[in-house]
Amino acid sequence: MSSDYLATFSNMARIAKQHLVRMLRIAMSCLLVSACSGLTIKTDNSESFPWSKMRLPTNVVPNHYDLSIHPNLTTMNFTGTVKISVDVKQDISYIVLHSKGLEITMAKILADGMEQDMTVLEHHPHEQIALLPPHQLQGQRKYQLYIEFQADLADGFDGFYKSTYRTQNGYKRVLAATDFEPTAARMAFPCFDEPLFKSTFSIKIRRERRHIALSNMPKMQTVEHEDGLVEDTFDKSVKMSTYLVAYVIGDFRSISATTSTGVKISVYAVPEKWSQTHYALEVAVKLLEFFEAYFNISYPLPKQDLIAIPDFQGGAMENWGLITYRETALLYDPQMSSATDKLWITKVIGHELAHQQWFGNLVTMEWWNDIWLNEGFARYMERLSVNSTYPELQVDDYFSNVCFGAMAKDCLNSSRPISNPAETPVQIMEMFDTVSYTQGACVLNMLRDFLSEEVFQSGIIRYLEKYSYSNARSADLWNTIANASSEREFSTGGFCYTSSQAEKRAHQYTCDSLDLREMMDTWTQQMGIPLITVNRTGHNIHIQQERFLKGVLDDDADYATLQSGYQWHIPLTYYTSSSRHVHRHLLKSKTDTIQLEGDVSWIKFNVDMNGYYIVHYGEEGWEALTQLLDQDHTAISSKDRTNLIHNALQLVSTGKLSLDRALNLTHYLKKETDNIPLLQGISYLNVVYRLMERKNNTDTAENLKKYILWYFKDVIDKQTWSDTGSVSERRLRSELLELACDLGYTPCVSRASQIFNEWVASNGTRSLPTDILRPVFLTGAQDEENWNYLLEAYKNSLYSSYKSKILYALTNCKDAERLAKLIDLGMEGEVIRTQDLPSLIVTISRNPAGQALAWNFVRQNWQKLLERFHVGSSSFRGILKGTTGHFSTKSELEEVKTFFDSLKSQGLQLKVTELVLEMIQKNIRWLERNLHVLNKWLSENIPLAPAVFL
Repeated sequence: MSSDYLATFSNMARIAKQHLVRMLRIAMSCLLVSACSGLTIKTDNSESFPWSKMRLPTNVVPNHYDLSIHPNLTTMNFTGTVKISVDVKQDISYIVLHSKGLEITMAKILADGMEQDMTVLEHHPHEQIALLPPHQLQGQRKYQLYIEFQADLADGFDGFYKSTYRTQNGYKRVLAATDFEPTAARMAFPCFDEPLFKSTFSIKIRRERRHIALSNMPKMQTVEHEDGLVEDTFDKSVKMSTYLVAYVIGDFRSISATTSTGVKISVYAVPEKWSQTHYALEVAVKLLEFFEAYFNISYPLPKQDLIAIPDFQGGAMENWGLITYRETALLYDPQMSSATDKLWITKVIGHELAHQQWFGNLVTMEWWNDIWLNEGFARYMERLSVNSTYPELQVDDYFSNVCFGAMAKDCLNSSRPISNPAETPVQIMEMFDTVSYTQGACVLNMLRDFLSEEVFQSGIIRYLEKYSYSNARSADLWNTIANASSEREFSTGGFCYTSSQAEKRAHQYTCDSLDLREMMDTWTQQMGIPLITVNRTGHNIHIQQERFLKGVLDDDADYATLQSGYQWHIPLTYYTSSSRHVHRHLLKSKTDTIQLEGDVSWIKFNVDMNGYYIVHYGEEGWEALTQLLDQDHTAISSKDRTNLIHNALQLVSTGKLSLDRALNLTHYLKKETDNIPLLQGISYLNVVYRLMERKNNTDTAENLKKYILWYFKDVIDKQTWSDTGSVSERRLRSELLELACDLGYTPCVSRASQIFNEWVASNGTRSLPTDILRPVFLTGAQDEENWNYLLEAYKNSLYSSYKSKILYALTNCKDAERLAKLIDLGMEGEVIRTQDLPSLIVTISRNPAGQALAWNFVRQNWQKLLERFHVGSSSFRGILKGTTGHFSTKSELEEVKTFFDSLKSQGLQLKVTELVLEMIQKNIRWLERNLHVLNKWLSENIPLAPAVFL
């Protein structure tokens, strides 16, 4: 046996031993409790479990929970009691609810002033328990379930888990926090842990005096106990799902303000980082007031807390009244945080507040298959809210990339519909992905553009009012918006017009033919993204829709099968060379014809990228648009220029547009003055360069590097090493300087090295412009002494966003030994927190010097990674995708297949494995078809002596 196999075997033996010890402890505890109380607990094999389905029966409905929790931050465990008031709908002999990893020490049923013990059956595969009362329960009656339980504070990031941090003096502090979405409330207390079972909650928390406790509602009273502990009682909550329950215990400090409607907003952080909470408080107040005004629905709680947790897996969690955040998503310091950091924090706060009273908390999806109703709406509203309250942050520029990111996944056959079946906890966790968040937001934005802002806003307000404190499905949303739309329209001449004069001219759809639910089902019930092919003959435009599939050619054997059954109702928008007026056409069939008025030299579809589709203009159409960009690129908006660059480069993978034609379209960028199309073009060239670099295709990579530095030299040289300008200008500066320094552009490397050395000479006290931190640190990290200095700076910094830039630089050094040290530190979880391990591994894997290191580490340590991250979590999926999705050789594909087969043989069924394999196959095919074209194009477009610029 190799050392790897021995290590794996030893690890498995250790885990088995730990499991056996825990089972014996549970058994002894149960025996002791049984002897004292008469409680009987039986595991899966003891007796047939009375319920076989993954989802709970609906014959018992909870109304209220009285929950008492006592976490011990010394012994790292907790005890609790819960009294659940339930309605029994029919005569039953058992009650099924959820419990995972909890030791049930008592279970009683209370009715008519009497209490009786219940037998507890456990069904671990479904994370359920069945409570068996001594007598049959009668239908149409109310009962109370009383359960006592205990468990260890979780080691990971789900359920009720422990978190630690160190003070500036090096002292370790412990806190406890919850994170229940989607299915982890059952790890903290026995409950009906499904979104449909909404209840009210009354929560008590026992703690030490030196700590504070927070929960969803305000604290009503604090009672001292003889043991020196205190118990906080919180007000009764509004009706909500279990995944929104939250409580945190620790030594936090806060800053507070009150909104114009009387809601108290507080932002919490550990004491050393309290000074970084002020910007978040300003944003939260402003955005909550915006949402109340926009929806005309008041926030129902008297307070809203936002708290930065030192250990947190996601970006944030919308617990009602107590939003938990990763520190990088909430804490801001103007001296340490960049413009991009500021935009990120503002967007995340907007996203979570959109959940609070509106999408998710007030109206909750009926089941997890429609999680996009929560997340897609919140992602859409973050754009709307930030654009209205902080226009200087230019969030619209970011939203374009959001939709491009959604398309990158949706163009694969391994994608999924927005609304998709999900039953198991792993399947449910996999629903929290790009499709639910970003594709959902982009489709909603398209619908808003189609209906008009006025109609769309009216529809969603009615949807929220109708389903307040309840649950809804996608169909409920479409029906409500359709009703609002029909009430605002009037019929003239056989067409439906909205009340806006501009929309009267734009929306010409027959009243009888517009079925909003039918239209939107084509976007939520089937996966994929449509491709619109446009051909112009005289005054007629012939349009055709098909499914856009990356890497699939028209003459492939499976082309017809992959296209079969796919058809959308697509709200097209366009304008032409003869008319800048936005024309609209609803394409419901495979093909259609639009008649133009007068002669045109070019036509542009998908105005300002509001539609979720890709457009192919045919050879003549692309030639006309390429000439337009060369001669007068400002004739179309910067969004439309960005859209053209994106569409052209995406079409290369389908064979509908050659790579050289697509690259020729980017030639105009030398004259581009807007940052967004510039970034789009440069980013694509950088992606191709990284693909060549990782593949060790040295000649092509070197030529592409020369082209980038030669062609964009002027715009690179214009960048200042400062924090001046708009957010868009600052983002361009940061990305361009980072790219130029990474590619070895001598002026950039020299300036970055000078700034880095001056910073080191000041012992790290010199304040650096935040927008240049990444290029400066990245350049400095190539030297071993500087790398070690940066690692020490990382250890000592109190600023999370600052640390993230240092860590990024550390992962980009070219020394594999130092990269391996970073992974070791991430596994230890002290210097580099476990929450940052996934991004650490992925970033190292993108570094050619660390590609093999990261991949081998994942294969050899996947069991250890599973101990830290849930198998269906975004972290675990991100590790698998991030370390393999860029592979581009057949040997790498076989390695990945073998590894994924080994996971499957051990019962790990993950959708992301299909996605990764398809991505690798597409990379291989792209290179086979386009490498020679790229080399030829570079040879024709690089000047004879560009090395002068290196």
